[in-house]
Amino acid sequence: MMLVVERLLAGAMVVPFALGLTSADAERRDVVLEFADPQIVESSGLVASGGLFVTVNDSGDEGRTFVVDRDGETVGGASWGEATDVEAVAPWGRDRVLVGDIGDNRRNRDSVRLLRLPLEREQREVAPEVFEVTYPGGPVDAEALLVHPVTQQVLVASKELLGGTLYAAPRELSTSQPNRLRPLGPVLGFVTDGAFFPDGRHLVLRDYGRAVFYAYPSLEPVATVDLPRQEQGEGIAVDARGTVYVSSEGQRSEVLRIDLPGALRDVVTPPPPSPTPTPSASTTREPAPATQGREGRELPEEASDERPFWPWFLTGWLGLGVLVVLLYALRRR
Repeated sequence: MMLVVERLLAGAMVVPFALGLTSADAERRDVVLEFADPQIVESSGLVASGGLFVTVNDSGDEGRTFVVDRDGETVGGASWGEATDVEAVAPWGRDRVLVGDIGDNRRNRDSVRLLRLPLEREQREVAPEVFEVTYPGGPVDAEALLVHPVTQQVLVASKELLGGTLYAAPRELSTSQPNRLRPLGPVLGFVTDGAFFPDGRHLVLRDYGRAVFYAYPSLEPVATVDLPRQEQGEGIAVDARGTVYVSSEGQRSEVLRIDLPGALRDVVTPPPPSPTPTPSASTTREPAPATQGREGRELPEEASDERPFWPWFLTGWLGLGVLVVLLYALRRR
C-alpha cells in the first residue's frame, strides 16, 4: 500500500503546477489528413518527417510500418514479419525510424524489442536492426518511444495509472546483448505516445485527453494542453518546424494539427536570435515590458494575461498537502 501511495504522490507532483498554465481549444479540429488505407485500423504512434507521416498498427498486426502522404494515401512502408505488441514509432534522422515492440499489458515480457528501419517510400520487406531492452525491477508496460534529435539517445515512457516513469537507454545501443534502461524521473500516467521538439530541449507526452510539455533533461513540466476528442488517441508527433500533430486508433482515423498557445510555442520552438541592431543616435526606443517565463526566458506580454497565477498555484499546493497527510497517516500504521 505504501508503494502505491508513494507513486501516487510522485505522479501528482509532476503536473499540478503546470495545470491551467495554458490550454488549447479542445473542440477545434484542424484536420491534416484521414488515413485512407483500410489496413490502418489501430494507428499507435506517429512520426512527421519531410511532408510524410509514419504510423504502425497496435498489437495483433504483423510487423510493418505505413508511410502516408498529405492526401492520406499509403505511399510506402517496411515489413519485417513477426511482432509481439508494437506500440510506438519515433524518427531516427530523416531517413530512418525506430519502432517500439514494447507493449506488455500483462507484464510478462522479460525483455522487449526496438527495431531500426528505413523510412521506405515504397512497400518492401527489410531486415531491421534489433535491440533487446530490459527494465530495472522487471517487466513494464509502455507505449511511448522517443529519440533525442541531437544525441540519438532513446527514451521510453511507461504507461501506468498512478504516474509513469521516463526511462533512458544507453547512449550506444547494442545488437548483441540486452540494453538496460535506467529511470530518469516521473511523468504523467497512462502515456500513449511522446515526441521531442527539434532542438532536444523540450519533449511532449500525451495520454488519451491531454498533452504535457516538459523541459529536458530536467523534466520540469512547462504546460498542459487539452487535446481534441478522439476515438483512442495514441499518437503524437513534432515535425522539424515544431508543429505538433496527433492521431488515433480506428479505421479512417484523422491526423490533427494542434495549435499551441503563443507563449508555449515561443518556449518550445524559440525563434532564432535577431541580429544586433546598429546603434543610432537619432532614434531610441524603450524596451517593451515582458513577463519572465520558466527557464529564464522572457515570455510575450500577452502570456501574462492568459490566466491568473494564484488558482493553479493554490490548487497544486492543496492537492499536494492532501497527499502528504495521507502518506504520513499510512506510515504511522
